[in-house]
Amino acid sequence: MISLPDVRGKLLRDEPLGPFTWFRVGGNADALFIPADADDLADFLKALDPAVPVTVLGVGSNVIVRDGGVEGVVVRLAGRPFAGITTEGDTITAGAGALDSMVARASAKAGLAGLEFYAGIPGTIGGALTMNAGCYGAETKDILVSARGVTRAGERVDYALADFGYTYRHSEAPADIIWIEATFRGTPDAPEAVAARIAEITSRRELTQPIREKTGGSTFKNPPGHSSWKLVDEAGWRGKLFKATGGGAMFSELHSNFMINPGEATAADIEGLGDAVRADVQSKLNVNLEWEIKRIGRPL
Repeated sequence: MISLPDVRGKLLRDEPLGPFTWFRVGGNADALFIPADADDLADFLKALDPAVPVTVLGVGSNVIVRDGGVEGVVVRLAGRPFAGITTEGDTITAGAGALDSMVARASAKAGLAGLEFYAGIPGTIGGALTMNAGCYGAETKDILVSARGVTRAGERVDYALADFGYTYRHSEAPADIIWIEATFRGTPDAPEAVAARIAEITSRRELTQPIREKTGGSTFKNPPGHSSWKLVDEAGWRGKLFKATGGGAMFSELHSNFMINPGEATAADIEGLGDAVRADVQSKLNVNLEWEIKRIGRPL
């Protein structure tokens, strides 16, 4: 059993992670740490043996936790200390645990345009920073001013937009930084106009994505010159059940870049489906599909 520092937040051993993910699958964390606040997080990381792996889990909307669980410590930023949202002038500052959709709504209330696209992303600000999250023609890099995080060694760091080196769904920032806060800049606009655009995005998402299913957001990045959903369709995988070790998983009939757990899928079913489609698309269409969903942990 790994030795862990004392904390003020919650520290749970051998904790199931499936309930924290949208797919509702996956094994246990060796330890799950929910910090009381940013100081608790920094103190814990500073005192933790550097050899112990640390993995961050947000709301689990874009992740597959493998069936064998996750080694080391899983950190989950939850609750009020990490979900605050404040506005000042044309800027919005949000905790890394704040839902993207709530930041979009806060921008409408403040009369700031440019953040509406966050209403279409089912994740948190921490995840958005890590992967330059975006949709409907906009990305995090378009609105980000700066961010604050904690390194694996427990040191605080501040990053300006230029420090991230953002490209499509990718950041050059060190992968071991745990983001705790970000500041964005919007453009002044009438609150009702911003709210109307957010309502349109929300409605479009409800009509075109399987948000009521056990799903995980966009599975693959769009290759240059292609749409991933079209490639999955052309390869014949929309609605086709794939089984590895459990009840099976499939790509949604509603949107074929979204995998779903229709009932009793395992993580091996879901990841196996993605890998099978990648191989088939490469073979049939000569296009390489890259994962957008993060896969963490150990297979059984």
